[in-house]
Amino acid sequence: MCDEQSRVPEDDRNSAVSGSCPRFGRRSFLRSVAGGVAGTVAVGALGGGRAEAATPPPDNGHNEDDYNLEATRDGTRSVPFYGQYQAGIATPPQVAATFLAFDVTAANRGELTQLFRTLTARAAVLTAGGAPPAVPNGAPPSDDRLLGPTVLPDDLTVTVAVGASLFDGRYGLGPRKPAQLETMRAFAHDNLDPAISDGDLLVQLCASHRDTVGHAMLDLLAHTAGGMRIRWRLDGFRFPPRPVGIPRDWMGFKDGIANPDTTNATEMNHEVWVQPGAPEPAWTAGGTYQVVRIIRMFLDKWDQVPVEDQERIFGRRKVSGAPMYATSPDASDTLPTLYTNDPQGLLTPLNCHIRLANPQTPEAAATSAILRRSFQYDRSPDLAGNPDMGHAFCCFQQQLATYIAMQNRLENEMLVPYISPNGGGYFFALPGVTNARDYYARALLT
Repeated sequence: MCDEQSRVPEDDRNSAVSGSCPRFGRRSFLRSVAGGVAGTVAVGALGGGRAEAATPPPDNGHNEDDYNLEATRDGTRSVPFYGQYQAGIATPPQVAATFLAFDVTAANRGELTQLFRTLTARAAVLTAGGAPPAVPNGAPPSDDRLLGPTVLPDDLTVTVAVGASLFDGRYGLGPRKPAQLETMRAFAHDNLDPAISDGDLLVQLCASHRDTVGHAMLDLLAHTAGGMRIRWRLDGFRFPPRPVGIPRDWMGFKDGIANPDTTNATEMNHEVWVQPGAPEPAWTAGGTYQVVRIIRMFLDKWDQVPVEDQERIFGRRKVSGAPMYATSPDASDTLPTLYTNDPQGLLTPLNCHIRLANPQTPEAAATSAILRRSFQYDRSPDLAGNPDMGHAFCCFQQQLATYIAMQNRLENEMLVPYISPNGGGYFFALPGVTNARDYYARALLT
C-alpha cells in the first residue's frame, strides 16, 4: 500500500494507467509525462495489494531464486520491477516476447529525459498490474480490457536498452557512450536489411502469454508516440520442452543449453554485468551489452539433411540435446561438452556450431561466455512464397567484444548454408531502476 505522500490525484492516476489512449503528438506527450511519472509512485495504489510484489528482493537484484517463471493460467504473478539490474535479463525466459526498436524523436535533452520517465512509469504500472481506475461518463476508457477487468502482471518484464545512434550530436551524450557500443556491422555471410536493423532504443517485452505482451506494447506506444517512433519490431516465442529440459528451435535442436548460472552472483558479475571503473563511464555499472540478431532459417533445405549430419553441424545429439559422445536418446542435455579427448574433431567437428562458439581453448576462454535469451519467430512468407521462420537470437554479456569475437569464429561454421542473419543490432541494456524515485537512464542523463 502507498502512504499519503505517494498518492496522486485521481486525474493523474487515470492518465498513468491508460492502456488504449490515442497516439499523442509531441505536446500531448509532454503533458502526459506528469501523469506517467505519478503512475510510478502510485504503483501500490493502482495494484491493490501488489505493491509488495513490485519491491526489490533483499539483494536489490533479480535472480531465479526470487520467482519461478513456469507459466500460470491466471497471470497474477509479477516479476519485481525495481532493483539493481533490469528484469528480463537474468529472469528465466518467458514464453512470449516482442523486441521493439525505436528512433527517438524527442526535440532536446529535456524531452529525452521526460521520455525515459514516461517509459519508467508505464513499465512500473504494467509489471505490477492492478485494476484500472474509473473514468467519468463519456471519457475514453483507462484501459482496453484486453487482459480482463484488471491489468494482469503475468510475469511481464520490460527491458530498455540504448543504441549507438542515441549518442550522436542530438542530446550531447557522446562523451558518455558505453566504451564498446557500436552499430552492428555485417559479418561475412550476413544480409542485413536496414529496415530491421539498429535503433536509438530497444524495448524488450516478455511475459507468460502473448496478450500480455501485446497489451504492454500498445500501452507504451500510446504513451510515448511524441517522443519516439517505432523502427522495427520482432515477435518471438519459446516452445515448451520436448520432452524435457531446454526448449527446441525450428531446426529441432535444443537451444541455449550452455549458459552462465544466473543465480551465481560471482559468475554474473564476471560475465554479464558491467562493473564500475574504466574504461566504461560510471553510469553503466549494473548494465550489460545486448545483442539481437534476426536469423532466418532455410528449413526446407535443412530438412533434406540426414539427422546424423545435422548433429555434426550443430555438435550435439538432436533427440537428447546431449554432447556427441552420449549415444543414448535418454542422455541428459546437461552433460558437459568435453573436447580434450577429441582434439582432431573426429566426433565433434572443429567447425561445428557449438565448438566454434566455445572451443574450450585457453585462447578463446575470455570470449566464450554469453547469456543467451533467445526466442523463435514466424513471419509472413516472402514475395516468392518462401517461409520466413527463424531465430530471434538475443544475448547479454559484460563486453560486446565477447560476442563479436565469438561471431567471427562462427563465420565458417557448417551451419552457414542453412541460415541468413538479416537484422537486429547492438545495444546497451541500462542499469536497473532502483526505486520509485528513480527512472531509466537517470545516471546517464544527469
